[in-house]
Amino acid sequence: MRKPLIVGNWKMNKTITEAINSAKTLKSAIHNVKNLEVLICPAFTSLYVVANILKCSNINIGSQNSFWESEGAFTGEISPIMLKDIGCSYVLVGHSERREIFGENNKIVNQKIKTALSAGLIPILCIGETFKERECGVTFNVIRKQINECLLGLTYEQSFLIVIAYEPVWAIGTGKTASFNQVQEIHYFIRKTYSEIYMDAAEKIRIIYGGSVNSNNISDFMKKYDIDGALVGKASLDIESFIKIIRYS
Repeated sequence: MRKPLIVGNWKMNKTITEAINSAKTLKSAIHNVKNLEVLICPAFTSLYVVANILKCSNINIGSQNSFWESEGAFTGEISPIMLKDIGCSYVLVGHSERREIFGENNKIVNQKIKTALSAGLIPILCIGETFKERECGVTFNVIRKQINECLLGLTYEQSFLIVIAYEPVWAIGTGKTASFNQVQEIHYFIRKTYSEIYMDAAEKIRIIYGGSVNSNNISDFMKKYDIDGALVGKASLDIESFIKIIRYS
């Protein structure tokens, strides 16, 4: 049985004080939640203090990004070793905003995944199609290509350590949401494609959905067999709203 995973991606929001207050509220409100895993990804400036607040709690800490090298002369970048050192257990890789705004491609994402794994972090690989790609009917081709190229060279053992987040680019922060059946169809396709490469690992990995998930629609998404959780952006900034998402069941 795959344990559901709910991820709060705070993106470039919350000062250190705001992040501390949010983390404390969340820690207190869901201390008795045991049926799923909760992860929050604060901004870099808040990672260390939030990690200390949530130490020994049922909430994990993740980074929104990391670099593809462990160390070196890379001004402004963050090493996955540094992230692991301050308490991170996960890292988002290939988020659509990183691809669209900063030009990250599948090759870069692949390098980041390998370095994150070597540092002991669990990569959450973000994949998904644009509105134009969906309109052109190439969604499945795009997703298959992303999986094949982003995971190129991973071993069978490493394949069990990946989380995949399906985030249709056209549904992120727009208020638009794919239907529950549409999302299930894509998640099924992702799992099937994964099984063609890594066989039984496909049934073990978690595939979460990241497209305008909120407290009103989360329970319907979670009823689908291949949807194992959610990557929540805007709705995770309001901690009371995020708590309702976590307590969807």
